[in-house]
Amino acid sequence: MLPSASDRFLAELPDDALVLDVGGWAAPLNRADWVIDLQPHATRGDMGSFGPGPEHFSAETWVVRDICDREPWPFADDQFDFAVCVTTLEDVRDPMWVCSELSRVARAGYVEVPTVLAELIYNVEGNGQHLGHEHHRWIVDIATQPPSEAGTGGEELVFLHKPHNIHHDWTLRVTPRMRAQMAMEEELQGLFWQGEVRARERVVIYEYPLEELRARVRARFPASPAEQRAKEIRAAAAHQLARARLPVRRAAARAFEAGQALIDRRAS
Repeated sequence: MLPSASDRFLAELPDDALVLDVGGWAAPLNRADWVIDLQPHATRGDMGSFGPGPEHFSAETWVVRDICDREPWPFADDQFDFAVCVTTLEDVRDPMWVCSELSRVARAGYVEVPTVLAELIYNVEGNGQHLGHEHHRWIVDIATQPPSEAGTGGEELVFLHKPHNIHHDWTLRVTPRMRAQMAMEEELQGLFWQGEVRARERVVIYEYPLEELRARVRARFPASPAEQRAKEIRAAAAHQLARARLPVRRAAARAFEAGQALIDRRAS
């Protein structure tokens, strides 16, 4: 969790405020009075915890629940004064539902997700050629919508499906050298909300916005002329290799078709 965010809400929360932590099993917020998560209370804290102790929650106020099951959480409307949901929405299968339930059960809160650049960090866990954490389902952006006749505008969470085929695209990589230049605020982004967590999915019908992601990387890490030339040479070599393999693939396809035709004739 961003220290600036936790310092802010912990300083502002009244002592009697009722607080909910959604998805906090790995590192629960000690100030939370209730926690809801798929994992049990007994195994909490795999990655530590947030905020000063002691824990305000207990085994009795720890709700084991699939937060995406499309059933209302076992809390009343506006039961909580404040709710936190930190580095969870990018993991779950239905973050829009989670945001709707956050809005229902709490009057205000804070959500935090990785930035777009963080989802493109190469080999971030040191265990393979992945971009960002391999278990993340979504690339999340925080967008500001201007006021309109239909609404008041403001910030909203925009969820873009994260396909696994991007992991092998070297043009999207934020390399370890690049990551060393990033501040924590460039890897995590937070949204304070009141009344409603605005969230929507950015639906992709045909072409995935790869060039848009590449532009994000280039804007933050402009390539030197030498690096740009090296990238162009690499891309050209990959193109030529693909062209060289094409006749072999075509020959293999023709051989397969001939063999299949022979099998069909013998069968008849």
